[in-house]
Amino acid sequence: MPGNLREQIELITDRYPNRRSAIMPALFLAQKQHGYLSGEVQAQVAGILDVPEIWVFELATFYTMFHTEPIGTFHIQVCTNVSCLLRRADNLLKFLENRLQIKTGETTEDGRFSLSSVECLGACDKAPALMVNQDYFENQDEDKIDQILDRLSAMGMNVSRDK
Repeated sequence: MPGNLREQIELITDRYPNRRSAIMPALFLAQKQHGYLSGEVQAQVAGILDVPEIWVFELATFYTMFHTEPIGTFHIQVCTNVSCLLRRADNLLKFLENRLQIKTGETTEDGRFSLSSVECLGACDKAPALMVNQDYFENQDEDKIDQILDRLSAMGMNVSRDK
């Protein structure tokens, strides 16, 4: 696949009935290349697709899989919808805030971890659920979360248990 964002987006536009329909895949490509969708990147996508910037902005800010601010290497998303809340997801979110020493919506100082609360991960039957980047973790509790963070630590990512 070509390295230039314009070339990559142009390649995918033929798959869609009109250029507006290619906004979401174009945003995925732009986010993969830039890490997040700044206003400048959103404007670039709109320019390439020849669509109004507001159309790109609306999608970039509506869907939780798009990030308009920098996020950590590991983006932890905790589901806080009804099923997960009934199974104590709010306590798991507090546990993660304490363990990572950040608040929901923040990124650790070293840029390794971002923590978010999301409306639904679609795993209601296996609540509480969370995601780390694109990986789902279901039926979570503090011990399982410790294991996940310990695995990330073993990869050279320091996440202290003592904090």
